[in-house]
Amino acid sequence: MIKDAAPRVFWTDQPGAPGPWSPLRGRTTADLLIVGGGFTGLWAAVLAKEENPACDVVLVEAHSVAYGATGRNGGFISDSLTHGLGHGLNLWPTEIDTLLALGRENLAAIAAFAEAHGIDADLHLAGKTTVAVEPYQVEELRKAEKLHREHGEDAVFLDLGEMRADVDSPTYLGGLRVRGTGGVLDPAKLAWGLARVADRLGVRVFEGTKVTGLRQAGSAVEVATSGPEGAAVIGAKQVLLATNAYPAPLRRLRSFVLPVWDYVLVTEPLAPGQRESIRWPEGQGLTDAGNQFHYYRLTADGRVLWGGYDAIYNFGGSGEEQRDASHNLLARHFFETFPQLHGLRFTHRWGGAIDSTSRFTPFFGTAMGGRVAYALGYTGLGVGASRFGALVGLDLLARRSTERTGLRMVRRHPVPFPPEPLRWPVVEFTRRALARADADEGRRGPWLRLLDRFGIGFDS
Repeated sequence: MIKDAAPRVFWTDQPGAPGPWSPLRGRTTADLLIVGGGFTGLWAAVLAKEENPACDVVLVEAHSVAYGATGRNGGFISDSLTHGLGHGLNLWPTEIDTLLALGRENLAAIAAFAEAHGIDADLHLAGKTTVAVEPYQVEELRKAEKLHREHGEDAVFLDLGEMRADVDSPTYLGGLRVRGTGGVLDPAKLAWGLARVADRLGVRVFEGTKVTGLRQAGSAVEVATSGPEGAAVIGAKQVLLATNAYPAPLRRLRSFVLPVWDYVLVTEPLAPGQRESIRWPEGQGLTDAGNQFHYYRLTADGRVLWGGYDAIYNFGGSGEEQRDASHNLLARHFFETFPQLHGLRFTHRWGGAIDSTSRFTPFFGTAMGGRVAYALGYTGLGVGASRFGALVGLDLLARRSTERTGLRMVRRHPVPFPPEPLRWPVVEFTRRALARADADEGRRGPWLRLLDRFGIGFDS
């Protein structure tokens, strides 16, 4: 079913990428060095220059801008900073109102920035629908509707008929339609637009430049790099790490990040009759309600992007950009969900690593006497939350006491994952427990209940 799909990322398989920028050569200095050319790094570079145009900002990226999760995700954007309202309420009940307000403010700022700078990222703030595909999920979504409404969100439960009148699939038993909390976009176009703004503001960007080490050198941080031009060195007054799923130059941070591999398919554009057969007039993103869930949405040119379900952790954190087993499973699930689209071809398939943490939310901190800051671990919701993460990182470097830095989410780290060789079997055992829960009407066994008690989990 995937034989016609090109092994390339749909978003970046289009013209319009900025650059390329040359690798770093020799030695240079910086007031602020940003490690990572994804959303966190790009937002940090732009925000730092907007705050202080005189600041000499350098951004280094091991591959190319938007190479990692930034360019490989499904193109969903959310105002949630806490992996969903229910999860945030469980972890930080006394701060949930502040977290919701900051998340809504953050999403509005992203939309305003794109408009102000003429970035056409196909941003469509139509919210999201979560669909019930098992009977037990129907009641869960009814409860979730009440929770969203209690916190001022536009949420409505859809029964079977209402759900299928909106988006038509024989697998749907109901749904929860939430508007105003996010939407969909083209992540590559947003990242490329940010990179162009950074370039105009005077940020020095170096692609093909991998950071291999950090060490304190007096009042500065000496950063060693490697690239096609050989080794190079940056003497930076401050450093912000935005490596996410890729190994952080500070080894102690790696125990908090689990690189989970996720897979995606994209179809050819739907013909008018095919689009009519599934309806979907508002073009919102959809997910289903299980532990192992699919996420899917329409693209600007009328394709369906379909991803998720498999969340693969390989021993040692390695992964495959192409995994036939996962892509074939996705294809089978796609046609089970939309049998009326039988015969539709897939044009693109890919995989990428998600920087998951044990609490499903990012973590923050400093090192080397406050000269190094980090913002990592978005667990699949980084398209929007990465701007917030960049702001937190800049606050920490400036030693600013703000509403953001006062949050418990910022002040406390998640529980670390165990090291190998224990990590892989623990994660695999948890994955199987989640699958059993999905097969047993959502009932969570002893292992999952124990993890829940300590706020620990595994997700993409």
